[in-house]
Amino acid sequence: MGRSRRSRVKQWSSEYAPGLVLAAVVVAAIMLLTRHTSFLSPLLAAILVGAIAANVVDIPERVRPGLQFCSKRLLRIGVALLGLQVTFSDIFGLGPAILLLVLVIVVAGIAGTMLLGRVLGIGWTQRLLIACGFSICGAAAVAAADGVVDADEEEVLTSVALVVVFGTLLIAIIPPASHALGLDEATSGVWAGAAVHEVAQVVAVGGAIGSTALTIAVVVKLARVVLLAPVLAAISWHLRRRQTDGSDSARKPPLVPAFVLAFLACAAFRSTGVIPSAALDMAREVQTVLLTAAMFALGTGVRLRSLAKVGARPLMLAAGSTLWVSALALAGALIAT
Repeated sequence: MGRSRRSRVKQWSSEYAPGLVLAAVVVAAIMLLTRHTSFLSPLLAAILVGAIAANVVDIPERVRPGLQFCSKRLLRIGVALLGLQVTFSDIFGLGPAILLLVLVIVVAGIAGTMLLGRVLGIGWTQRLLIACGFSICGAAAVAAADGVVDADEEEVLTSVALVVVFGTLLIAIIPPASHALGLDEATSGVWAGAAVHEVAQVVAVGGAIGSTALTIAVVVKLARVVLLAPVLAAISWHLRRRQTDGSDSARKPPLVPAFVLAFLACAAFRSTGVIPSAALDMAREVQTVLLTAAMFALGTGVRLRSLAKVGARPLMLAAGSTLWVSALALAGALIAT
């Protein structure tokens, strides 16, 4: 039995080690380069590096299994650890009006994006990934939703690329728009946190407006992140109901994915206040490393030629979703503050 176990470990290592080593080297370099920058997070940098590499050089086939491990397993662990960065007291401290706004953004954002995607003739899985990414928390939400629906790789990569492109556009748009509209920092922060896709992009937008806007924007964004868990649970429940063939061989997704439960457990544990700050800092570093590896792995699948073949409809859906969520967020921010 011991020899059989060693054989399995050796086989696993030979299959996954090349990709894991590549991801580790890239992540280490990215962490060093982005440690002292506020405008580019490790996650965004990893997606960009992976995408550039995929379009400049041929990614060897022998690293594919390890990269797939990063984009699936490590991603789910990273999403679970993200719960340790959220406290329920901070979120409830936003007040009922802003909490209602966050709920409306996520629910109406997903519903509106799904409806527009249906009008455009886009498949259910593709529009769901875009809806989750644009309404909740960007590439991490896309990948997390993929963990429930098991979408095609091309659909996942298209959604991630669109999140990066349109979220980056908002970094350049919201700060000057806030100034032009005469918004104070509190209102601008709520708008940014409720509208922008990625947490890192929210940090960039809030930081460009001011310290007050940055703090509010991040907390509002984290409130959206918390809703990732119930949204994924709802998607899983919906998929189970759709599988009505009654066949024992049909693979039904779990009612609540394990990593979603882990996310909620981490958030609840953090909210108790018993975790030392040093442990939280360490968990944040581990979470960032895991998600950076996952984003690099996803980025290596983003090929411009493939995106060009996708056509204009996903671009139209991404643009429409961005406008819809941003408009809802601005209206809600004006009302709530």
